[in-house]
Amino acid sequence: MPKAEVTFEDIGVTLAVPAGTRLIEISEQAGAGILYGCREGDCGTCMVKIVSGAEHLAEPSTLEDQVLKDNLASLDTRLACQAQILGGHVVVRPA
Repeated sequence: MPKAEVTFEDIGVTLAVPAGTRLIEISEQAGAGILYGCREGDCGTCMVKIVSGAEHLAEPSTLEDQVLKDNLASLDTRLACQAQILGGHVVVRPA
């Protein structure tokens, strides 16, 4: 299975994970403490800034895109409960 790496900039931890893993799941493994409310992409609580490697994430779903727009999120922001890493290396920090 293809691997990917995620670095949580705020705590200085990098993990290797299977491709297709959602950022919120990786956050829990790393102890990064990204807050979340619903895990369904509805609440917007789990917004993270993608510092680098955005091209290694799956495209936002229609729901995620709408929640980000409703919250006036910047273009480098994603919902950790929805964003899946497809490979490569992604660096994130809480938004």
